[in-house]
Amino acid sequence: MKARFILIIFGILTVPLISQERGFDQIFPNLPQEIRLSAFSENGYIRSFERSSAANMIGSSNNNLNPEILGHVLNKSPGFLVEHLLVIPRSRTLLDVYNALGNIRDLKGREYQSHSRGESVLFEDATRIESVQRNNPVSDPAPALAVPRTETLYIRLRDINFGTTFYRADMTLDQSGLRYILTNNRNLTYLFIPVIREEKFIAQLYFEPIQEGILLYSIAGADVSNFISNRIDLPSAIRKRLEVIISWVADGLK
Repeated sequence: MKARFILIIFGILTVPLISQERGFDQIFPNLPQEIRLSAFSENGYIRSFERSSAANMIGSSNNNLNPEILGHVLNKSPGFLVEHLLVIPRSRTLLDVYNALGNIRDLKGREYQSHSRGESVLFEDATRIESVQRNNPVSDPAPALAVPRTETLYIRLRDINFGTTFYRADMTLDQSGLRYILTNNRNLTYLFIPVIREEKFIAQLYFEPIQEGILLYSIAGADVSNFISNRIDLPSAIRKRLEVIISWVADGLK
């Protein structure tokens, strides 16, 4: 009798966990068919926006995402935005996602498509470091057995355009998924000229296991002066960095 009672209680507790796995169309109802098809393609759906056009983003329209996912980025008042939507057709858990995000060194050597140079490496080196003040390299951890509710880590990247760059990554369990927020904690410079000042670049990736695989909704933005925006193609710069980061995580889940 006692064993039966325990099984009944276990069943009651686990049913909600199973039912929480949503389908793509539950999260993005009435999405235009061409965008939906792109989201299920290898590279996903991606589009650049100016801040004034943020209302046209799929994250701004009728959806069942946590509004903070988009709002956290828009609160930074970026002048340029890049939105990305992808379904990774793999049966993976948030623990798999968390462990993939932990492999910082795998960002090294990843390529992007350059208009002038063809396939080109974006990050010539990548490592996690101790803290904002201490730049000593820290090894990537062994695969974890559980996902922490929150975690912050610090990353140093040698960027082909901006040289040595520093970022803070904040991970948070969020309702049905995991949010990964990447912010520059030092200026991004080009030829010693600040292009994107400290904490003016932000990329937020949201992961959720769904019935079709892993949903990855991403939004990135940067706030820059008119002087810079008139001389550098910021949407392209943001887009290629977001694409490289997305491909890094997606490959880590394969």
